[in-house]
Amino acid sequence: MTMPKIALVTGGARGIGLGISLALAKEGANIAILGTRPEDQVQQALDAIRELGVKACYCQGSIASAEDRLRALDTFEDAFGAPINFLVNNAGIAPRQRADILDATEESFQEVLLINLQGPYFLTQAVANRMIKAKKQNPDFRGGVVNISSVSSTVVSTSRGEYCISKAGVSMATQLWAARLAEFGINVYEIRPGVIKTDMTKVVTEKYDNMIENGLCLIQRWGFPEDIGKAVAMLFRGDLAYTTGQVILVDGGMTLQQL
Repeated sequence: MTMPKIALVTGGARGIGLGISLALAKEGANIAILGTRPEDQVQQALDAIRELGVKACYCQGSIASAEDRLRALDTFEDAFGAPINFLVNNAGIAPRQRADILDATEESFQEVLLINLQGPYFLTQAVANRMIKAKKQNPDFRGGVVNISSVSSTVVSTSRGEYCISKAGVSMATQLWAARLAEFGINVYEIRPGVIKTDMTKVVTEKYDNMIENGLCLIQRWGFPEDIGKAVAMLFRGDLAYTTGQVILVDGGMTLQQL
C-alpha cells in the first residue's frame, strides 16, 4: 500500500512558505500548514494549493507553543489519516525593531530565539519521533526534514543580532538532526536563502534595491519565494538521496568569496 505524501510547512500560507507549499503541491504532496493567522485569512493560499490537485489542511497555532505544535500534529494526522512524511521548518520572525546590539533588549532576543530556533527544534523532535514510529510500522516509509535558515547565519547584521544568532542555531540544529536521524533513513537539510522579496523584507526594499544594483549578488536580482520552493521540491523528490546535513545556498551568489 502506497502511503500518502504529506508535507508540513510552518508558515506555509505566505511569503517563502507559500512558495514552498505550492512547489511541493506540484510534486503531488498534500500540504499541512501551521500558522498564526485565522484560517479565513489564509483561504486564498489554501485554494491555490488545492487547485493543484492535492489536499490542504490548516491549523492555527504558534510554533513557539508546545501545546500548539502537538495539537497541530494530531490535527494533521486525523485529517490525512497518515503521519507527516516531510517537515519544512520555515516559520520565523525578524526582530520587531531593528536595534544596535549595544541597545537591543533581552525580551526581543528571547522572542526571536523562541520562534526561530526553539520552536522548530522541538517540532522536529516531535515529528521525528512520529516518523521513526511510522518507519518501524512500514519499512517503505520515507521521511525528510528541511530547515529554512538565512545567509544571516554567517553574515553579520549588528542591527538584528538576535536574528543572526537564531539562524546560526538553526544551522547547527540541521547538523544535529542529520546525525541523529540518519539511522532511520531520514535526511535533513538546510536551505539558506539570501535576499528574498517577502513581507519581511518589504521595510528595507529601497536599501536592498540599491545594494543589489551595486553588486550585492552575482545574479543581479531579488530572490523570490518560488526560488526557495524549487530547492525544497528537489529535496522532497529525493534528488540528493546520498546527502544529509547539507547546506544549500539560494542567495544569487551573494556569499561567494572572491579575490
